[in-house]
Amino acid sequence: MFFKQALILLLSTVLLTTSAGCSHQLSEQEIIAKAAAIHKKALTIDTHVDIKPVYATKELDPGVDNPRLKCDLVKMEKGNVDGVFLVVYVAQTQRSEKGYKQAYDEAMVKFNAIHRLAKQMYPGRCQLATRPNEVERIAKTGKRAIMIGIENGYPIGRDLSNVDKFYKLGARYITLSHNGHNDICDSASPRAELGDSKAEHNGLSDFGTEVVRRMNRLGIMADVSHISVESFWDVIEVSKAPIIASHSGCRALTDHPRNLYDEQLKALAKQGGVIQIVAYKGFIKDSSGRADVKTYVDHIDHAVKVAGIEHVGIGSDFDGGGGVPGFNDHSEALNVTVELVRCGYSEKDIRKIWGGNFLRVWREVEEVAGKLQKQKK
Repeated sequence: MFFKQALILLLSTVLLTTSAGCSHQLSEQEIIAKAAAIHKKALTIDTHVDIKPVYATKELDPGVDNPRLKCDLVKMEKGNVDGVFLVVYVAQTQRSEKGYKQAYDEAMVKFNAIHRLAKQMYPGRCQLATRPNEVERIAKTGKRAIMIGIENGYPIGRDLSNVDKFYKLGARYITLSHNGHNDICDSASPRAELGDSKAEHNGLSDFGTEVVRRMNRLGIMADVSHISVESFWDVIEVSKAPIIASHSGCRALTDHPRNLYDEQLKALAKQGGVIQIVAYKGFIKDSSGRADVKTYVDHIDHAVKVAGIEHVGIGSDFDGGGGVPGFNDHSEALNVTVELVRCGYSEKDIRKIWGGNFLRVWREVEEVAGKLQKQKK
């Protein structure tokens, strides 16, 4: 009886360290081989890649192995990355009619660049996807799926109809703020040079509440990366659909305002959402340490322990500051899978992390939108 109990205890300890403690019993060669097989079969999605205004031109061509880009079609092909969200990012500036017009115009430049990439420059190698099933269909053809997110709701200005316009252009998530408060909500990083106090709205503004509700009705995911803790809790309360953090880390591991506390991770998971772990070194390691692909996977592992395996994914922030040794561009994406295998993650769970979880959330957001549209009729 004692031997049987001891054996059960030993086996449970081995299983625990294999799944959560990054212990393993495979050789390095076996780990790499197993990871390569999983990675090749997985649907791999990165939910946050920045672009510059001159993107998809001769000046900045994403169709070649471009030394100025961490994400281009060649690196995606080498790393077996099936799809990326290219981001329409506009920096926060003054909130005036002139500022809103400039922000809108800057957003349109980047929308046009993304459409130009997929529709004019390289339609044989990539295609725009606006639905989860389109992502899966495109990936099966061997093309790269290109999706669109907006980073910073500032280009919306004070005009709610702009949310509809951006949806029609293909935007499927909006990061509600960036560095600096806007008319939607408070930021995690107020900017004194813009006149920001620590808090302006103490979370979502009334207008921000209407923005989130409009996003719910359209099927646009609400992204809580960059927003303040108070704003996060307001979005959790207001949104009828699961939310995402498109590129954030875990505050329990790195105490940075851009990261989420464990309580936030739990709430996000309870609502059905997902945190996409960022590869920005300043967010996953304090300044006294050196971040690498293992550090990156430590944040994935922590998020899994707190939020659950159904609520974690990958959002590199490449070409916006993201990238660490071992996962410094998309050609190195396999290294993330290698580290996950080394930590004892199963093929099923790795496929969830690399894309399955995010597509599930996207589908649920669409379902909520369909229900809300029917209610309105």
